[in-house]
Amino acid sequence: MVVIDGIVMGPQHCAYDNCVFCDVHNQEFGARCHVCDCQNQKIDNTQACNEHQEMWHKYNLEHSSDYLNAENPPWNKNQGRRVQQLHDESDTNIPKKSHYFSASHYYCVETICAPCGAVIAWTKFVKSDGLERDVTSTTNILKFLEDVFPDEELRPDYICIDKACKLLQTAVANGSWVDWFKSSHFVVDGYHYTNHCSDDYLCRKWCNPAPQDGSAPNLVYIAQDRNGERYHKRAFNTQACEQLNSWLGGFESIMKRMTPSNFNWFIHSMIFYHTQQVIKRQNSQNFSIISEDFEYDDGLL
Repeated sequence: MVVIDGIVMGPQHCAYDNCVFCDVHNQEFGARCHVCDCQNQKIDNTQACNEHQEMWHKYNLEHSSDYLNAENPPWNKNQGRRVQQLHDESDTNIPKKSHYFSASHYYCVETICAPCGAVIAWTKFVKSDGLERDVTSTTNILKFLEDVFPDEELRPDYICIDKACKLLQTAVANGSWVDWFKSSHFVVDGYHYTNHCSDDYLCRKWCNPAPQDGSAPNLVYIAQDRNGERYHKRAFNTQACEQLNSWLGGFESIMKRMTPSNFNWFIHSMIFYHTQQVIKRQNSQNFSIISEDFEYDDGLL
C-alpha cells in the first residue's frame, strides 16, 4: 500500500500558465499589457496599456504597504492572518485570473508515502481554475502515479487517498482504469472516509478502507483489546501523509518566499531527512523485537 496526500504550499512561478520563471515569456510578452487577452503595448514604468491603467493603479493600491497596514492595524494582529487551506477542502470561490501583474504560486506539494511514513516520491501541482479543478487534480494525480509506477509489477496493491472515489471516476472516464484495475485498488483513508456520502455506492463499494465482509482481508484483521474483546483493526496507517504534512506545514511561512530552485532543494532535503529518521526508527524497533526474542530464548535454556 501507498498513501497519497498534498499540502497547500508552493513557491512562485511565472505568471503565464504552466511555466516556471523564464526569460522566454518576458522577451515575447514583456512589452505587452499584462491584462489577460490584451494585445496592446504597455505604458513605460507600468504593466498595463492606457486602456487598463485603472486596473493597474487599483492593483498597486491594494498591494501597497499603506493599504495592508490599514487592513491589519498593529493592535489587531490576528485580523487578516492567513489560515492555511486544507488540501482536501473544496474551494468553490476561485476567482478567474484577469491579469499577470504578479507571479503565481504552485497550489500544493503532493507526496506518496509508505504506511510507515517513508516518502517514496513528491511533486508540485499548479492550482487549477474554475469548475474543472477536481478533474484536473485527479488527472494530475493519475499522471503522477504513472510516472512513479510505470510498470504494472511495481504498482502497489492499494493506493490510499482522500479523494479515491473521484480518482476512480476519472480513471474510468479516461480509460486508464483498464491498466490500474489489473494491479491496484483505490481506497479512501480512514479519516476522510467518514465524511464521504453514505449513499455514494461507488465509494462505499470500491473505496472502503476497512470492509468487514471479508472482501479485503489484507486491509483489516481481528485484534483483541486488553479485556480480551475482539474487534476489527486496520492493518495499515492511512494517515502517514497527514502526519508528514503537519510537520512540513511548520516551514510554510519561509518556503512560500523561496525561489523554485531553493524550494525544491529545501523540501527534498527535509523529506530525505524525514525518511531517514523513519527508517532509523523502524530499524530500532526491529532490533528491539529481535533482542527480546533472544532474551526469551535464553531464558528457556
